Amino acid sequence: MTDEELFDLLVPPGVPRSIIFKIPEKFDVEVVKRPRKMYFANMDGDARELLAFRGRREVVEEVQQYLFTELAEFIKEE
Repeated sequence: MTDEELFDLLVPPGVPRSIIFKIPEKFDVEVVKRPRKMYFANMDGDARELLAFRGRREVVEEVQQYLFTELAEFIKEE
């Protein structure tokens, strides 16, 4: 186990699976589940398991930029 601090980037609900699958192949991150309480609509305080990409800070920042770029491309194609 490493002493290096790891960071999580939560995956917004609705991100296509194809993008989620590509990211760990392209970057040194792992996909993890993160329980989070939701506070909107009819889910006031309900816990949901969200996905997150976990890795070193600089890698997670690259993943964030890549994710936003891929989402923008996906939206343009629709």
